[in-house]
Amino acid sequence: MSSDETLVERARSGDLASFEELVERYRDLIVRVATRIIGRAEAEDVTQEVFLRAYHRLGQFRAEAPFRSWLLQIAHNSALTALERRRGEDEPSAEAAADYIEDPGRRPADELEISERRARLALKLQEVQPTHRAVLVLRDLEGLTYQEIAQITESPVGSVKGRLFRARQELIEILRQNTYDWELPQ
Repeated sequence: MSSDETLVERARSGDLASFEELVERYRDLIVRVATRIIGRAEAEDVTQEVFLRAYHRLGQFRAEAPFRSWLLQIAHNSALTALERRRGEDEPSAEAAADYIEDPGRRPADELEISERRARLALKLQEVQPTHRAVLVLRDLEGLTYQEIAQITESPVGSVKGRLFRARQELIEILRQNTYDWELPQ
């Protein structure tokens, strides 16, 4: 398996297969992040836009940070841009906002309950301010470090920590408004 940097260099030299390998390597991650920031309905479009931008900007990749972080920065910016374009439109439905990953090892009733909770959580997550939501998704759902998130969002680490704190507080308050769904104490 080739390193990201090797594949980037090959792609810069015109080897399309190397870029396709990068797409395969990171596609699921980008779709997951886009889904959680903008919703399922537009995640595929944002993902395609991310890889198109990345391909055209390969010459700008300086390898100061991992390729994954650079790609996530493009995904973050593309998702927020798509949110801005969508502003004023209807919010996504529960089905559209649901996480696209399913666990096949569960009983049907368990799977239905988990799927419904994911859909409700995805809808509630859409109510969190977009810049806060992006940091929350990158840290708590994707497990990135504060440093990586700071690079992706082009913000100081202190700002990332502050946004994450505010995002968690916002989400807790949103969830508390509907304790029936989440069984949270008052």
